[in-house]
Amino acid sequence: MRHGVKTNNLGRKIGHRVALFKNLSIALITHKRINTTLAKAKNLRVQLEPLITKSKDNTQHSRRTVFAYLQNNDAVSELFDTIGPKVADRPGGYLRIIKTGFRKGDGAETALIEFVDFNEVYSAKPASAAGKKKVRRGRSKATAAPANATATEAETAAPAEETAAEESAE
Repeated sequence: MRHGVKTNNLGRKIGHRVALFKNLSIALITHKRINTTLAKAKNLRVQLEPLITKSKDNTQHSRRTVFAYLQNNDAVSELFDTIGPKVADRPGGYLRIIKTGFRKGDGAETALIEFVDFNEVYSAKPASAAGKKKVRRGRSKATAAPANATATEAETAAPAEETAAEESAE
């Protein structure tokens, strides 16, 4: 029984698994997105997000802590100099996993893992779409507003007519 077992060992011994995720982490930090299997991507997100959180605070202690895991000066400087400031206002969820189908050779489910703030397609909204409103099915707010407006005008006009009738009666 697998009571309390939270890690996916991926069929590897501990030394091989540590080296695998160190290399995947360095590749993701360097290239901002990588293709891998879904199981590796899910495990990588769990291991890399705490390091990204440490990179938000650029101190010598946090740099040494991250370096102890990555063992790569270029990746550490990239993480602290470009990624850390860009995700500084984000409370978490720095990585996005997108399923990309199945690998032809062995049928493994593949995924694209990328930094959320570094994808220009998702983060930047086109100027033409910013001015347009979404199309809704059914009754829209535009048709509901005039109906409510005429109802409110009728309610406000009725007391005004009553007061005008009372003034003319006097």
